Order: sequence, then C-alpha cells, then structure tokens
Amino acid sequence: MDLQTLQSFEWGIMTPEFTILIAGILLSLLDLFGRERWKKYLPWLAVISIGIAILFLGNQAGHQDVSILYDTYIFDPFSFYFKFILLLGSFLIYLMILSRTTNHEIEDRGEYVYLLLAALLGTMVMASSGDIITLFVGLELLSISSYIMVGLRKNNLHSNEGAMKYVINGGIATAFTLFGMSYVYGISGSTKLVDISREMSGSLGSGEPVAIIGFIILFIGLGFKISTVPFHMWAPDVYQGAATPVSAFLSVISKAAGFMIIIRLFWDIFHSIGVAAENDALFEAIFGFVATVSILTMVIGNIVALRQRNMKRLLAYSSIGHAGYILIPLVSLTPMSLENIWFYLLAYVFMTIGAFMVIYILEQAKKSEDISIFSGLFKESPLLAVAMTIFLASLAGIPGTAGFIGKLNILIGAVIANPAQYLLAGIMALMTVVSYIYYFSIFVQMFIREPEEERITNISGLQWTPLILCVLGTIGLGIFPFIALNFFS
Repeated sequence: MDLQTLQSFEWGIMTPEFTILIAGILLSLLDLFGRERWKKYLPWLAVISIGIAILFLGNQAGHQDVSILYDTYIFDPFSFYFKFILLLGSFLIYLMILSRTTNHEIEDRGEYVYLLLAALLGTMVMASSGDIITLFVGLELLSISSYIMVGLRKNNLHSNEGAMKYVINGGIATAFTLFGMSYVYGISGSTKLVDISREMSGSLGSGEPVAIIGFIILFIGLGFKISTVPFHMWAPDVYQGAATPVSAFLSVISKAAGFMIIIRLFWDIFHSIGVAAENDALFEAIFGFVATVSILTMVIGNIVALRQRNMKRLLAYSSIGHAGYILIPLVSLTPMSLENIWFYLLAYVFMTIGAFMVIYILEQAKKSEDISIFSGLFKESPLLAVAMTIFLASLAGIPGTAGFIGKLNILIGAVIANPAQYLLAGIMALMTVVSYIYYFSIFVQMFIREPEEERITNISGLQWTPLILCVLGTIGLGIFPFIALNFFS
C-alpha cells in the first residue's frame, strides 16, 4: 500500500477511535513518567477524552456509509449507534471511578484508568469491523485489557481467583472463536464479511453441515463473552473479584461488544444464507441452537440468582438472565429485531451502571458486598434508596422504566415473528416474574429492615452525578421511549 493510497482514505471517520487511542497513550505516559500528584487527574483526562469522542461521533450522525482500508473498517448506522452505547456507558463508568472515597481498592490506579480506555478502543474497533481478522483483533484488545483489570486487586483472594478463571475461560473462548472463524474462512475463502456473505449465500451444497458446525463453534466462543449458559461459570467469580467499576464495565460494555460481534456475523453472514439461498436446514439449525441457549440462559441465570447474597454475584446472574432475553430477537428476526436489541442494551447501560453505582457507594461506606448493606437504607439515605428502587424496578421490568419498554418490545417481537416464538416469549415472561423475588428481596432490606448501624451514608456531589444521569436515563426511556427509537430510526 503506497502513500497516495493511504492519503486517499477518509481517515476523519475514525476520529472517535483516534481520540481514545491518543488519550490512552497519553495517560499511560503520564502514569509512567509523570509526577505522583498528577496521577489523581488521570480519570478526569479520560472523562474529557470520552466526551470529545462522543462529540466527534455525534458530528458523524447521518454520514453516508464509508469503507476504508479495503473494507476492513466500516462506518455505517450499525457502528454509529453501537458506538454511542459504548461511549455513553464508558463515560458513566469513569464518573463512577471519579466518585471513589477510598484509595486502597486498587494500588495501580493509573493502569486501571488507561486499561479501560484500551478495552473501550477494542470494542469500538469491533463495532466498525468489516473483516473477521479485525473483529478478532478488537476482541482480543478488549479481552486482554479486561483480564488485567480483574486481577489488579492484588491483595484480594477473590480477585486472584476471578482473574485466573477469566484468563482460562477467555483462552478457551478465543480458541473456539478462532476455530469457528476458520470454518467460515474455509467455506468462503475470504476474511471480509461482504465476501463471506456473498460466497455463503450461494448454493452451499455439501458445505452446509460445515457451515452449521462453524456457526455453532463460533457462537460457543462468543457465548463466553456474553456469559450465556453453559458458558457462564466465570462471570459470578469475576464480577465478585473485580473492582466494582470493572464489574460494571464487564456487565455492560463487554457484553454489548459480544452482542455486536454476534449481530455482525449473524446478519451479515448467516442471515443472508437463509434469505438468499433458502437453506432451510442450515437456518433452522442455527435458530434452534440460539433458541436453546436463550432458554437455558434465562432459566438458569434467574433461578441461581435466587440463592445469592453477595450483591455483585447477584447482579452477575441477573446479567446472565438478561443475556438470554437479548438473544430472543436474534431468533425472532422481525424488521424490529435490531432496534429492540439496541434499545434494550441502551436501557441496560443506565439501569445496570446505576445499580452498580449504589453498590459501590455502600461497599465503600460499609466495607461489605453482602445484601445486608441495604438494611435500613431508606432511613439512612432516602434518596439513595429511591434511586436503587428505580434501577431494580427497571431490571425487573416494572412499567414506567426503560427495562419495561425493552422487555415489552422483545416480547412483542417474539409474538409477531413468523413463525411466532411463543415458547421463548412465555419463558421470558415467567423468568421475569422469578426475577421479582431476588430484586424485591433488596426492597425488603431497604424499606423494612432496620439499619445495622445508626449512621447516615454521606454521598458526595461526584457520587450523585452518575446516579442522577442513570436515574434520568432509566425513567426518561421508560416514559419517552420514542426519543431513543426515533433517534435510532
């Protein structure tokens, strides 16, 4: 590739990625060579860089589709809207980091800050990938950064155990992902999604069983990333062992990135097979496998959550259940499926980060992650209890919240699909009712139990900022969902 060809590419479309890349390099240099007193400003610099990246992304709204670097980097509506979720969620998580009141949670706080930027950059690369090699590079940048962040609490045994399990399971997931990609490459003879889609939408003939095997192996590898059953066992230990902002990042940003890859591959490659080639056996096998994983994920995630007392483990199993809900639109495949997934992930950003923020505040104040930290919270801090109530109501799918609209859209999509997915819709409704039990048990702690210690939980302005933003997002999307849906349309 000569210099003239490089200059011909529309590099301006990558300004959000370049912003995060430059900020990550700058923060790592400041942490390595800067004075000690400078390091407390690193999270602020990260917040500013994400804010600038959001502005650059917003400036790209309505931009025509762009493909550079020989179709390995694509800017299209899909990448635009999912990058919005990734940057918004990361912005809220950095506000969570800024709100800390203790300085002993992670010793290498500088690494903690810029590794999050590296992981965010990996997810953004994944959102715009037009080649399975680029997808894999972005995935590994996210994964390796996440492994290190989970293990940064060096003196915490849960962190050590979680990091070990995460690395082992992540390595297995990487092997499965690469193995599945090799099948896709073997059938199509290309690594570019456009070429793969064109080749595989033709007559597969005897290659159809290989395509089924390739998809299943690939989905298993990605199933580790989104913590679907039976590839979920790492999640509770990792969430418990990691610092709370890292747990929030894995629950929201990493999960959204995993679904991005699945959607890219599913729509660009395997969906085109069913539409163009009418290979019913292949398409039904793919649908049946995803539907089975969705059912197992919803059922096991919600039922096992009933027995949890550690709040981060409880939210880990809750996250597993939500992954099962988000898989339903992939099986339903209506014209609204992509919109339903995007809206649910957007709602999930606000309600999950908000819930983790409340846990983070109480964890620092009471030095515990047990559900008992919520005992008497309404008497200690009524506003904090009300905020947590809103987040839990949204996670449970109570009307008036973003979570309710997200679940309702998925249920309607499952019912109107052709063929209608009544079984998936029924199990989702049943598991939503089951989730009320463990969500409402936290309500009991907050509003009925007496506080274990007679003291008011002090909340700083920096702690209120992400809480207020998450409350506004959760209620706003619940009452005015058309704002986000019109924005997406």
